[in-house]
Amino acid sequence: MQLQGYNIERPLSLPVDRHRSSTDQRSGLASFAQISFDNETSTSFLTYASSHQVTPFQLGLATFYAFLLKLTHGQTDLCISCLNANRYRTELQNMIGMFVSTLPYCIQVDPHWSFDDLVKHVREKCLSILDHSYYPLQHILADLHLDQSKVPFLEIMFDFVTIYSNIDRLSFDGTSLEQVPLEKSSETAKFDLMLRYFYNPELNDKRLLFSLVCSRDRFNETIVATIGQRLKHLCEQIFSSNSTDNQINSCLIPVTKLNIILPEEAGEIQRDIFSRQSDVVSEGMCIY
Repeated sequence: MQLQGYNIERPLSLPVDRHRSSTDQRSGLASFAQISFDNETSTSFLTYASSHQVTPFQLGLATFYAFLLKLTHGQTDLCISCLNANRYRTELQNMIGMFVSTLPYCIQVDPHWSFDDLVKHVREKCLSILDHSYYPLQHILADLHLDQSKVPFLEIMFDFVTIYSNIDRLSFDGTSLEQVPLEKSSETAKFDLMLRYFYNPELNDKRLLFSLVCSRDRFNETIVATIGQRLKHLCEQIFSSNSTDNQINSCLIPVTKLNIILPEEAGEIQRDIFSRQSDVVSEGMCIY
């Protein structure tokens, strides 16, 4: 069973501004952060996916797990939700309809894993989960005797969306359908935190971006913006040759060694530790 051995009732220790009890009603108010990657980072991301025989979804999910490991100060049991197309039978592939299902994606991260090890594990986990994607979420919760309103993994969502911008309108039997930009379609917060990657293969620049949609019941706008910048910084360490850590292959060092401290924060830490304090008198050894 995919969930065996996981404490799925334990929430992740996210840097929230406010705590919300299970009886509080969600307001739906959202805070947003949208980050785009430059062409170099986007190309490196896609090249890595191709060379390691993983899908962009699996690679994006692996980066999210690595980020959550750092953001939660080392929690290794990571359980979140992902959307699945749920077209597991051939006859469903071209059928119009909403077959999307929500599934728990849980992994136990070994702190000694490199990012390459993590990606390999996520790939295997995703393939294993897809074998059981037909099983409804409500049945999973019922089997585990869980109340849907009290399950932490349903509060964190990950998704990867591929966009084709040249499709403006579709028509079916005289009915016209107009495309809505997905990265701007979320006006309410349905989850505490939702990370969604967007990939547009038709663009030459900014082909890859992500958006964070967080509930204002738990996160202020400033912390959401900071979380977005931290995730971008981690991705650039892994996929950008211009990273400050470019002397070390970030895909081979333990994922716990990846850094989400922003450069400006590192500068402040450096100044605070090594700068001379004005109210401290210099003392030295006296020789008589």
